[in-house]
Amino acid sequence: MMLEQAVLQYTLKKLIDKGFTPMNVPNIVNPECLIGTGYFPGGEEDAYWMERDNQRLIGTSEIPLTAYHMDEILTEAELPKKYCAYSTCFRREAGTYGKDTAGLYRVHQFNKVEQVVILPEDEKMSNEYHKQILQNAMDVLDDLKIPYQILQLCTGDLAIGKYNSQDLECWMPSRKAYGETHSVTSFLDFQARRLNLKYRDSEGKIKYCYTMNNTAIATPRILISIIENNQQADGTIKIPEVLAPYM
Repeated sequence: MMLEQAVLQYTLKKLIDKGFTPMNVPNIVNPECLIGTGYFPGGEEDAYWMERDNQRLIGTSEIPLTAYHMDEILTEAELPKKYCAYSTCFRREAGTYGKDTAGLYRVHQFNKVEQVVILPEDEKMSNEYHKQILQNAMDVLDDLKIPYQILQLCTGDLAIGKYNSQDLECWMPSRKAYGETHSVTSFLDFQARRLNLKYRDSEGKIKYCYTMNNTAIATPRILISIIENNQQADGTIKIPEVLAPYM
């Protein structure tokens, strides 16, 4: 527990120091939030459903963070908005029966620190911030001294509405392979149009915002890499130096 909380708190503080506004988000959302962020239709089987109230448990804090300004018209001067959140996430993992279900790799409940950025309609700015939030996640892995690689998703692998996306995969010795631990995605105005999220530019014109998000860290999956890459010959685990103050 202490190691898990240490890596989550370290990552959250790192984002706050970079100008992100931390937010507490609900774990329960209305279907409109999932439709707006592009998870519905199509992802219903992967979300836990509270039938009586027709509400869902979140699979990522991206959902409430991005939907926070739903049906609003922001001003260009307010943008970009940079939010981060630490939340518990829930996924049914439908269709993955028997695949990576033992141990810490694939679980139904996990904790995650997420980054969300809301921008004006500017593709160049969007590309720059996409690189920044990817770099934020890479900085954490560099600090933890975990070997990783970046996987560029091809068009055929992009889910609905995604404009650009990469996965970060960390080395997991027990698997003798890299395992996906992070993803970063830009949507341009796809989510904003579904959420009715707009802004008024300097000339008074109303336009749709651009959105993007990134997994800054997720546990317990990242613990596989932290523990296995830091296990000593006598079986003890060497705590990464940057996490020591949080233990």
